[in-house]
Amino acid sequence: MPRAASPARAPRSQRNVRNVRHARREQLGLGKAEYRTLARLDTPEKIQAFVDRIPQNFEIGGQTCLSVREVLRQNRALCIEGAVVAACALWINGDPPLLLDLKAARDSDHVVAIYRRGRCWGAISKTNSPVLRWRDPVYRSLRELAMSYFHEYTNRRYQKTLRSYSRAFDLRRLDPETWITNPKHCWDLGWALEAAHHYPIISHRQEKSLRLRDGIEREAQALKIFRKPALAAASRGKRP
Repeated sequence: MPRAASPARAPRSQRNVRNVRHARREQLGLGKAEYRTLARLDTPEKIQAFVDRIPQNFEIGGQTCLSVREVLRQNRALCIEGAVVAACALWINGDPPLLLDLKAARDSDHVVAIYRRGRCWGAISKTNSPVLRWRDPVYRSLRELAMSYFHEYTNRRYQKTLRSYSRAFDLRRLDPETWITNPKHCWDLGWALEAAHHYPIISHRQEKSLRLRDGIEREAQALKIFRKPALAAASRGKRP
């Protein structure tokens, strides 16, 4: 991702969306077909199934951070792009559009859309492998939710790399044009997530005693839903 600049604040004309519970089409700037597509996803389970069907974005030609509109138009997504689509669908159907950033060492970050049922948290996740996926709403805190990803969050050397998690990031803080209808890349969103407060998960002493993933876990981790095109096989993108 390009070097960070100061995160963009929503212009005064857009700040009234911060308290909106059910986002209307006019507030988001979406077309009728775009809005209908997301409005039909009226449960987290339907949203997850929709995100799962979007082909993996292997970032052929360079890094991306696509808006909701561009994901729907281009029909491809990586983790943060799937997360914003999920968050937008949640917002249209009455849940706040919240993201959780999982920050790693010697690895790529992962971003999920989060939601609450009762007092417990769940997560909707876009990934191309058997790991870092959907979480049922059974976690009593964001720390519990983040820790559920710890064991399976590993790099190519099979080291466990998850180190911190962010506060719940409310996308209503940003102008919908930043992340919903932006025809370019949503770097402002990426920078805002990077700048959000993160809470450490383990200590340096604990880090030294972590065990590598074992053989059967490595085999499972190698499974992929979408195959990487030959042109992208040599490139290293973000974590799917």
